[in-house]
Parts: sequence; structure tokens; C-alpha cells
Amino acid sequence: MAIADEHRALYQAFLDQGLDTWLARLPEQLARGLDRQRHGDLPAWEKAVAKLPTLPRERKVCLDRDTVSVDLALSDSQRRQCDNLLRKLAPWRKGPYRLGGIHIDTEWRSDWKWRRVAPHLAPLEGRRVLDVGGGSGYHAWRMAGCGAAFVLVIDPSPRFFWQFRAVRHFVGDADGGRTHFLPAGIEDVPEGLGFFDSVFSMGVLYHRPAPLEHLLQLKEALRPGGELVLETLVVEGDATTVLLPGERYAAMPNVYFLPSSSALCQWLERCGLTNVRVVDEAVTTTDEQRTTEWMTFQSLADFLDPDDPTRTREGYSAPRRAVIIANRPA
Repeated sequence: MAIADEHRALYQAFLDQGLDTWLARLPEQLARGLDRQRHGDLPAWEKAVAKLPTLPRERKVCLDRDTVSVDLALSDSQRRQCDNLLRKLAPWRKGPYRLGGIHIDTEWRSDWKWRRVAPHLAPLEGRRVLDVGGGSGYHAWRMAGCGAAFVLVIDPSPRFFWQFRAVRHFVGDADGGRTHFLPAGIEDVPEGLGFFDSVFSMGVLYHRPAPLEHLLQLKEALRPGGELVLETLVVEGDATTVLLPGERYAAMPNVYFLPSSSALCQWLERCGLTNVRVVDEAVTTTDEQRTTEWMTFQSLADFLDPDDPTRTREGYSAPRRAVIIANRPA
């Protein structure tokens, strides 16, 4: 079987980790996730990454700072070329990055979320981590920067796949080849896998029409005793409070159930998870999610009531996000 160059490291990592059952499914999952018939812009993204210039081997890579950065010597023409090519992958939503002196100011200040989450995590040193819906991989690079032994991002967006590949081009092997991306969803993870030490699902649950099914899928991906990190939209209320929005919430058409933090804790316990605790809850601000030159479409400020920013333009409470951590029983 011929393996494309950009997939060789992924196949080798699955072999090294003993993920034999999942390895057998990779060809079909990669073919579906990167199907040019389904994703008309995919060839342009692939071409943009392929045109990135060969970079000098000497570079300084920082994966443990707010900005994922790669410092290296580029000529002015190389920097302009890289800037133009990276912009072809826009919109960039999760970051920030600084690659060869090019600052990618993403829609989300994902470093703010990481600062809220990181103090509450089991130490990531040596752990095997799954990041569900991880976007371009910003948080995955931060996980590798914390010493995780194996980090796998799964996200069905091919744009995010090629953004990840662009960042990988700059990072090179500075992470020891520990960080990987599969263009797939949680439903593509083999049932009953029981493998990962830590599973992250951040910004995914409210997009799922069957939220308890999603929680059970996350649980099954964890080894016994493993840690689940769940970040999602919530509403204020007691253990019986759940909002099912109408056709849109904050202009998003694919938002389903928004529970209170207390209700969400009950859901997790009903799914058999233990040690459930809310470690953070905060209203999302327009400083954390906003339009930038790397994401020029509408953002949070456009989705709030212009006369009352505590409400969405549909009349719901403005976005509030909670971080809940739980464990699969040992």
C-alpha cells in the first residue's frame, strides 16, 4: 500500500503505540477526510503547503508559551512567500502562532482557554492524549510542550488538517514527532478503545444532537482511570436546566443542548464517569473571540445584541463556557 509522505509519521505512530485495530481503518478514514470530491478547496490548501519553502534546520521552537512559535532565519522574499501561502489557508481560528516572524493572530485567543484549563490537569508528562475537535492543533502543540508522549488531534475539517501540516512544516521534528492529526471525528475512534490517558473535548459537545452519546464515546476512548477534560457552552441554572435553542444560537445553526454546569455534571455521572468537578466557568468576551486579519469573517461581537451584549442577537444569554474534569473508573 502506497502511503503519502504527509501520512507516514501517523502510520508509524499508530504502529509504535500498538493501535493495530485503528491502524487498519486509517486508509479509509484518510481517504474520506481528504476526499477532493467532497472538499472543493482542498487542492488549493494542499498546494499552498507544498509551496512552503525549504527551511533552515536551525530553529528555536517554543511549544510551552502562549504563542506557539518557531524562530528561524528567513530572507525577506521567503517571509513574504510564507505569509502569502499561510493566508491561503485562512480563516485561522485557533492560536496564536508565530512562524518565522509571521504572527498569525487567530480568531480565538486559545491561549486564554489553555491558561484556564492547564492548572487543573493531571500532569501531561508521558501521557497519551486525544484532542477531539482540536482545530488546527494549537492545544495539541501545547500538550506536547507539556511533555505528552503521544498527542492525536481528530477533527473532520480538511482545512484544519492543512493548517496543522503548515505548522508542522515550521516545527519540523522539534516535538520528537509526538504530535499528529487525523481528519476524522469521534465516531471514527474504534469502540471500546480504552487507550488514552487524557481525552480533551473542547467546543464540541453543543454541536452534538446526542450529547450523552458523545460523552460515552469520549469515555470509551479513555483507559481505566484516565482523565476527561470537557469544555463546552453552558447556561446558568440548577441541575434541571437545559436550553435547546431554536434554529440558531449566536448565529450558529448547529447548536443543540446547552445544559447548566450542574446538569452537565449529572450527565457525566449518568455516563459512569467519576470525580466530576467544575474547574472553571466564564462568559466569553469579545477580546477572546474576535475578527482579525487572519479571520476576516464575522465573529462574536457580530453575534451579540448590539443594544445588550449580555444577550445573543436571538435573545439568549451570551455565550458562557465551563470546563469540567472527570475520570473513567479504574
